[in-house]
Amino acid sequence: MMRELKWSASEKKIARRAYEAALESALAGILAEFKAKAAAAAAPAEMWAMEHYLRERRREIDELFDYRYSQLPLVLARLISEGYLEEAQLAGLAEDKLEIVRTHLAYMRE
Repeated sequence: MMRELKWSASEKKIARRAYEAALESALAGILAEFKAKAAAAAAPAEMWAMEHYLRERRREIDELFDYRYSQLPLVLARLISEGYLEEAQLAGLAEDKLEIVRTHLAYMRE
């Protein structure tokens, strides 16, 4: 199944570009939210709430962004599902990989 997928050099570049764009988008959102929260912080206790916020976002990012080729089609589907990526950004991937992405995306949208 997915462990048996073979990735060409061009597919690896396409996948990496899409992955990096999605990661940049996710991190930009977290940074904007962090800045807003930090600007609104008025009490010392709110600093520790910021630490907790960042720790949780880091955990979410580490969980979501998994670049192992054996997991990549699932990750790409989830990134599309969560709005960090558009399927069009995967143009050029082989149909076997796109089919896995689409199947998992359809399942996520149910």
